Amino acid sequence: MLTHSGTKTVETQRLILRRFRPADNASVLKNWASDAHLQAMYSEPVYPDLEAVDGLLARYIAGYEKPDYYRWAIIEKECGECIGQIAYFLVDSKNHFAEIEYCVGAAFQCRGYATEATKAVIAYGFDSMNLHKVQICTKTINVPSRRVIEKCGFTYEGTLRDYFYMDGEYVGRHYFSILRSEYESGIAAQ
Repeated sequence: MLTHSGTKTVETQRLILRRFRPADNASVLKNWASDAHLQAMYSEPVYPDLEAVDGLLARYIAGYEKPDYYRWAIIEKECGECIGQIAYFLVDSKNHFAEIEYCVGAAFQCRGYATEATKAVIAYGFDSMNLHKVQICTKTINVPSRRVIEKCGFTYEGTLRDYFYMDGEYVGRHYFSILRSEYESGIAAQ
């Protein structure tokens, strides 16, 4: 049985994963939500201005009222800004699994932040939520995201071919997962 306690703050070496706040709006806009390429990589719309970001944050913040809602602002300790987000956007209480999504702003990529945040959220899922399985997916064209997924110890499960239609082309969707037994044996810590 899953234990739902909602989005609690998680701290890593370089990051604080916490609930979104209205005051995050400027850094959310600047660092990731207005980036068309980044938003397309995880099938989200572009938020072009503070008003649009305020609406997004209002939806995120309203979700915190539910105990089975898990969405974190990724705050880089050094600059204090929101550099991205990570969530269990799909939580299946009946079957004891959840699926992660994340994004990190382009200026903060290739520094290990996505890997660090993902490992922390994997641990949260198994240790705090009592998940049996954590899953994640990425578009076949998103090579950097696949590298993050592999560094976190996920096992490749398969590809849904021609799943997305982007810019006049079909793109596949890779699926990966970690089981509780694999997490407990240390695979995710590698």
